[in-house]
Amino acid sequence: MVIKIGVLELQGGYALHHNLLKKIGLNSIAVKSSNDLKQSDGLIIPGGESTTLSLLMRKYNLRESIIKFAKHNPVLGTCAGLILMSKDVDDERVDPLGLFDLSISRNAYGRQIHSSKKRIFFQYNQAKEIELHSTFIRAPKIKYIGENINIVARHENIPVAIFSKNLL
Repeated sequence: MVIKIGVLELQGGYALHHNLLKKIGLNSIAVKSSNDLKQSDGLIIPGGESTTLSLLMRKYNLRESIIKFAKHNPVLGTCAGLILMSKDVDDERVDPLGLFDLSISRNAYGRQIHSSKKRIFFQYNQAKEIELHSTFIRAPKIKYIGENINIVARHENIPVAIFSKNLL
């Protein structure tokens, strides 16, 4: 069986995700409709403009399909993807999917001109932590974390990567 990872292609950094999946030997497909989603074994919601992605998910009737898909399939959200996967966002223009019991502050690390490299510490296992350099471009900040959510990485003791069951 060939595993196919869907990448939401409504707006944002989807090409980067396709390229990275290809580099690690995984097949990816474009997700622009609920029919595309049905052909996927997992989904990546890329970074981009969360207000635009929210609007387009509703316009193309993907919102409910993604919520249903996420109940049984892996979903990864990066930057705007995290914002959309949360339960609460500090911007009424975003209609979050409510996949994670999280509150998010959009653009918490400043405007795009204030983008910067930061050291992130990932908890590899209980005994080992890995340091990676990451770029924060108008990144969201997790303000509240609900139950059953594990913190995978932190920056200055603030969670920047989390997972729960099949969601990352």
